[in-house]
Amino acid sequence: MHEDRWDEFRELHTQGLGRNAIAREMGINSSVISRTAAHLGLDFDRSKIAAATQARLADVAERRSLLAEDLIGDAEKLRAQVWQPQQYFDWGGKDHDFDTHDAAEPIPADKRALMGAAGLAIDRSLKLAPPEAASGVDQAKSMLGNLGELLTAYSRAADQQDAAQAEGDGA
Repeated sequence: MHEDRWDEFRELHTQGLGRNAIAREMGINSSVISRTAAHLGLDFDRSKIAAATQARLADVAERRSLLAEDLIGDAEKLRAQVWQPQQYFDWGGKDHDFDTHDAAEPIPADKRALMGAAGLAIDRSLKLAPPEAASGVDQAKSMLGNLGELLTAYSRAADQQDAAQAEGDGA
């Protein structure tokens, strides 16, 4: 960068602009901005860059989530078409007639294509937003809770049986 642009560079740097923003503003390659900053003893606040990167990553994650949701909706619509009436058409014959006919549901080849497309949409949605892995903790708690209830019921039944037997022995 020529020395006559250093004041402009320092002003933009003082305003808090990052390296890429200064490069765009001045119409200069970002590597030239970096070398000039080092030469002038200036540095860039990386915390702003990190915060901006985190914000962009959060935005992208939200967009992926929305796209995955749309894909699930698409899959549901495609699957519903498997059982809906379908209109077929035919164009041709010696008179080049256009004919249509209605079917109660799509033919098997069309059903297979619809289910394949629905499966693809589901697969892509799971790649965009994978389900959270279940740790099994809730399932284990439920199993232990059920086991505890069964043991309590068994213990009460055994206590009642012992009490009934004691009454029969005492009579």
